[in-house]
Amino acid sequence: MTLALEILAFAIMATVALGIYRIERGPTGADRMLAAMLFGTSGVALTLVLAEIAGLSSLRDMALVFALLGALTSVSFVKRAWGAER
Repeated sequence: MTLALEILAFAIMATVALGIYRIERGPTGADRMLAAMLFGTSGVALTLVLAEIAGLSSLRDMALVFALLGALTSVSFVKRAWGAER
């Protein structure tokens, strides 16, 4: 089971690498923001996988904080992007 979780952690880190590529090549700010949101989602997923591997419940709490910060970041981006259109 631990090997499967380690492979999953590696796959999540690979999605972060793809996100870095999208941030560099993204034609618009929205593409870059979606890649940054991918970092947040991947960070939560990776933290939860590492919590399961290490058996630390405190990492689950940290994943919850990451999820809340990601939601706040998304809301602030949308407010800023729609505010610029008006």
